[in-house]
Amino acid sequence: MSLLIDFFPLLLFFVAFKLYGIFVATAVAIAASAVQIVYLYWRRKLGVVHWLSLAIIAVFGGATLLLHDEVFIKWKPSVLYVAFALVLAAGKLIWRRDLLRYVMKGIELPDRVWSGLTWAWSVFFIFLAILNWFVAFHFPTDTWVTFKVWGILAILLLFALGQGLVLARYLQRES
Repeated sequence: MSLLIDFFPLLLFFVAFKLYGIFVATAVAIAASAVQIVYLYWRRKLGVVHWLSLAIIAVFGGATLLLHDEVFIKWKPSVLYVAFALVLAAGKLIWRRDLLRYVMKGIELPDRVWSGLTWAWSVFFIFLAILNWFVAFHFPTDTWVTFKVWGILAILLLFALGQGLVLARYLQRES
């Protein structure tokens, strides 16, 4: 259920785009993100990532609607991924903390493994930002929307699965 709630705005964006175009889809994504915040607040599962995502969709989606220019909504994923990468990197470099340790509560790993995980995700988010930019500005909007929803999701799941396999092998050695 949690996965569905996390992807709720994205899926509604996709459906609205296919039915009504980019501007309606953008408005739907903003509204769905606000509903998501209310729901997660009610369930007491609201995190900083959700607020960050809402802020970025509100700013870039709002600019898209206000200026009637789809370029802003195309930048939104790249800005979000760079923000994630910067938060992880700042956590490591400034506060000397691996923030993923707090996200993945209950998993015990040595510091060097947490550090590797933090840097892997930071680099991965930068990769996603560049990939989104490339598809957004070198392909038609329809291609970008499909890639943004299904391509990025597939890449994220594959990367997470790969990270899970690495961690599972490590945890098995430690047992």
